[in-house]
Amino acid sequence: MPKGKNQKLKLYYLYRILLENTDDDHMITMPQIQESLSSYGLTADRKSLYDDLEQLSVLGVDVIGEKVGRNYYYHVGSKQFEIAELKLLVDAIQSSKFITENKSNALIKKLTGMASKYEAALLKRQVMVRGRVKNMNESIYYTVDDVHRAITENKQIRFQYMKWDREKRLIPRKEEPYEVSPWALTWDDENYYMIAYDEEADKIKHFRVDKLKNIKVLDRKRVGKSIFNEFDLARYSKMSFGMFGGEEIKVRIAFEDDMVGVFIDRFGKDIVIQRSDRDGWSEISVDVAVSDQFLGWIFALGEGVRITGPDQVVDRYRTELSERLKEYR
Repeated sequence: MPKGKNQKLKLYYLYRILLENTDDDHMITMPQIQESLSSYGLTADRKSLYDDLEQLSVLGVDVIGEKVGRNYYYHVGSKQFEIAELKLLVDAIQSSKFITENKSNALIKKLTGMASKYEAALLKRQVMVRGRVKNMNESIYYTVDDVHRAITENKQIRFQYMKWDREKRLIPRKEEPYEVSPWALTWDDENYYMIAYDEEADKIKHFRVDKLKNIKVLDRKRVGKSIFNEFDLARYSKMSFGMFGGEEIKVRIAFEDDMVGVFIDRFGKDIVIQRSDRDGWSEISVDVAVSDQFLGWIFALGEGVRITGPDQVVDRYRTELSERLKEYR
């Protein structure tokens, strides 16, 4: 049989044909494989294809052959990502505000390329990126890469930290650039944050990654390692609301028993839940960065939740409520 011009790529195209056209519910026959290869300008006899399928198995591709009736069928079994895993990744990309709409669509397209055409159709039905609130910073990929590089190379960085003005322009928060030692990246409340040590302020700070601009990796080693080693990122995320800082205080919160799931979801299963003096209510004590965002969260939970202490937090909450009421008189 004459050789096709792309014969050297036969094994690759065979893999693509199996990946794109088969899964646990869809199989193809040897004649169908040969027909698909011919569309790439390739020819192959059965014997060589049997050898190629064996080579794919050696390379780690889960090629399964089984007889159904009078015909023999082939399909790829376990893949690098199962369809359920791909759906999970697609959902995560769609819900990520820090990934722009264009980048979201590009990533999802790449993910669908790792599934069969039948599975890809299921993924595409989930694609509903348009219309969601998404980041507009197309350079965020490169920003993340710069921060990762600085962390890997143990270097400090310099950057401008931006904010929106009323004309919808991103402008620097201050004239002088920030110079910090980046130690980690974290995803919280649908946004991506850089956790860094500010030597001048002698404290750990967080910065929205999509608001970083003009990053420069400096030729200076990072500082603040001992302080960051004592920094509990998981605890900080639970304590801070929307990554807005505030004075850390142990706050007592009482709530109707039906609301217990809200507080376990927020603070974790390790919280100690005690019976309240009020019938049908419970109470917890948790460390919280008391900010306007925390007080707003409490207010949004409705009348089934109350701050019971300490007095300074109760007084602040009462004052905030009174001030808001004045604005609507």
